[in-house]
This record gives sequence, C-alpha cells and structure tokens, in this order.
Amino acid sequence: MPLLHPRHALRLSKLSKAPTRYLTTQSTTATTATTSTSNPLRTAAYTAAFLVSAGLFTVYYLDSRSALHRYVVMPVLRGTLDTETGHKLAVRTLKSGLAPRDVVEDDERLKCQVWGEEVSNPVGLAAGFDKDGEAIDGLFNLGFSWVEIGSVTPKPQPGNPRPRMFRLEEDSAVINRYGFPSQGAASVLARLRSRIPAFRPPTDRAALRNDAILAVNLGKNKESAADSIDDFVAGVRTFGPYSDVLVVNVSSPNTPGLRGLQNKDALEQLLSGVTKARDELAPSELTGKRPKVLLKIAPDLDEAQIVDMADVIRKSHIDGVIVSNTTIQRPKSLISPNKTEVGGLSGPPIKPFSLQALKTLRANLPSSIPIIGCGGISSGKDALDYAKAGASLVQVYTSFGYDGVGACRRIKDELVDELAKEGKTWEQISNDAVEKLSWVEPPEETRDVRQLVREAEELTELLDELGDKMQAEAAASGGASE
Repeated sequence: MPLLHPRHALRLSKLSKAPTRYLTTQSTTATTATTSTSNPLRTAAYTAAFLVSAGLFTVYYLDSRSALHRYVVMPVLRGTLDTETGHKLAVRTLKSGLAPRDVVEDDERLKCQVWGEEVSNPVGLAAGFDKDGEAIDGLFNLGFSWVEIGSVTPKPQPGNPRPRMFRLEEDSAVINRYGFPSQGAASVLARLRSRIPAFRPPTDRAALRNDAILAVNLGKNKESAADSIDDFVAGVRTFGPYSDVLVVNVSSPNTPGLRGLQNKDALEQLLSGVTKARDELAPSELTGKRPKVLLKIAPDLDEAQIVDMADVIRKSHIDGVIVSNTTIQRPKSLISPNKTEVGGLSGPPIKPFSLQALKTLRANLPSSIPIIGCGGISSGKDALDYAKAGASLVQVYTSFGYDGVGACRRIKDELVDELAKEGKTWEQISNDAVEKLSWVEPPEETRDVRQLVREAEELTELLDELGDKMQAEAAASGGASE
C-alpha cells in the first residue's frame, strides 16, 4: 500500500477527529444545561437540610435536659482542659447568654418556703462556682432557686498558687485549695448594680425573680488578722442592699485561721457584729427589706463543738445556717490518686459527714432557724435524705461540675419521682422533719434544775481546785519547815 503524503495524512487526521470534537462539545453543552438546571435544586436541598439540622441542634443544645451536655460536652471538657480552666470556661459561657436553659416549669411538689418567701424548688447552687458574680442570670436560667456567688473578699486577692483544684473522677469528687481568689467587693458590687433594670423590677427580691433567692457569700482577706470580724462587717454593709441573703463563711479550710472563728467566744463576737451591721442598714431601695444573714459551717466539727455553736446561734439574731462546707477528712473509700492533695474535699464522699453535722445541729436549734443542706448531693434521693434530716433547702456544687448544665433539672426530676413515691411534697417532708427533730425550749422548772446542776458542778470544780491548792501549799510549807 502506497504511503500517504504527509499533507493528506494531516487532513485525514483532522477529519477523523472532527466528529469526536463535535460529540464532546454537544455532551458538554448538555451537561452544562443539566447542571444549571439541577444546581438550584441541589443547593436548595442542601440549604434546607443544613437549616433543619442547625435548628434541631440549637433546640437540643439550648435545652439543659439534653444528653449532649452530660455525655458529650462534659467528658470532652474533662479530657481536654484542666479543672480550673474548664471551670472558667463554664462561667464565661453562662455569662455570655448563649448557654442552655431549663425550659421546664417546676413541679408543684417542689414548691417551698423559707422565711415566708416562696421558691419554685429547693435546689440551689452553693458558693464557689461563680466567685465574682459574672453569671448570675445564666445560673438562674438553669433552674436553680438559689444562686450563691462568692466568696467575695473586701480587697482583690489572687488566692493560692495553681494548680489548686483537682478532680477525683473515680470518686466523682473534687479537692480544691483556691484560697478565696476574688476580684474584690468593688468589682462584684458593680456587676450586681448593672443587673438592675432602669425601671423598678416587678419583684421585691434581689434575684429579680419572684421565685428565687440571690445570696452573696462573704469571705475575708488572707492578710487580715485571723480574729478580726471587720471584713465580714464590711461585706454586710457593701452587699446588704443588693442581696436577699448574706452568708458568713467561716468554714473554708484554705484560709489560715478562718475556721478558728467557729470557736464559741469568737463566734459570739462575729455573729453579734454582722447582725448589728445588718440591722443598721436602711431597707434596700431594690427589695424594701434587709437581707437575711446565714452562717456557713464546716463538717469537721465534733458533737460538742456543734452543741456549743448551736448555743451561740440560738442567742444571736442570725436567720439560718448552711451545713456544710468542704471537709479536710479523707474517707478510706477514696481511690483516686489525687486523694492526697491538700484542700477541701467535696462530692459524694462528703455526704455522711455533712448529713451527720446537720442532724446534730438540727437537734440543737429551734424550728424557727432553717438549715440549708449542702454536701454530696448528686441525685433526687440525696436531696430527700437532707429534707428528712430537717433541711429546708439544699445546695449542689460538685455534681454540677461533673454533669454540667442539666444537673439541676435532673436532680429536680428525680426528686419529683421520690416525692411521688412518698405521696408528699418537699415542704411536707421538710416541715415534718423540722418540727419533729428541732430543739425545743425546756420548761422553766427544767431550766431551773439544770441551772442548779450546772452551778453545783461549777462549785464542785472550784472546791476541788481550792483543795488541791491548799494541799500544795501545805506540802510546800511542810517542806520548808524541814
């Protein structure tokens, strides 16, 4: 076969490729037309799917009951952040207003009263979480009936060096030695004032809610004299007009000498000073009232110390007691390696100590002085145990740190179930226990007999001391004569 001339070969090549180029062009045109037709539909479908997904996630996230918080968010935070950093992030989230909320109305069984003020449920948040009053409304939005900020010290102070907070995950507990880090009274006061709306709020409570209570926990500066009550008196005068309750904290184990104010003589002076300062306040322009004053005690006091403390409290004008703060005890049941850290232990392991201290104090205080239970409460049953011991309300802290924003709602739901089993309301169980277990003023004749017995015992002690002194003098005299 003769070879083609190169020019003819090139022409043939072009002719052979022409149909391919034509078909390719036609295919591309058709594809473009199809894509241009389908792209808006696909984009609309994707957009709709995204919006629905985002909407469902938002609803799920903003509801504090969602399992997302307890089983996803909190484990991730614990696994990626140290304890104090996670704590600070939680405060900032609640402060931002973008945090979840408790969207369920509280069950009627949970309603109760303290000092004649009704609250929607008995579950409050203890001091220590929101130390500087940054996230008050975010915390109320989680369903707590009582939010306690602080401890607040008169002057700013950094607290103890880091690390100073440790998880005991195997025990669902925490040890902290924060040492009252505080931005100081002026900073916290500015935040409390900024919450107040320009127009008068439709409530007579500093919580700015008709069914809740705002408390400020008062601490003292580390540099202040151990036996001085001046920091507490200053706190009463500063925060009295902007709080429903003031809590005098003499039970933190992380400020040197602070727990010494629980001793009888020091406590008498302290309670006299703070109640006098409170009574000298003019009724608050915000609430029209003066705040209640409570004492927060440690769970590490023995029975005799609690009895002495109760005697002082009965003679004072304070309005209630919180039992209890963290403990310096270390139960043998602890298994976490962090159990050896110095500081106050909180969480389930503390419950037996706090509950026993509450029972002892309840038996030595009249029913007119309410006790708020705090320590190891992580379930509805735990809360009910405190009610049956004579607590009027309860507070949580560590369980909130572990479970996150849904902790309050979960405990309330469990408590409703426990109350349904009992066939009673919280108030019925609590009031029955208070009336049954509280100290009662003995009859006059009984007091007279007891007074005579005490005087006889004191006289016997004096006579014994006098006899010992005379014997010593006689021995000395006899030795001298020899």
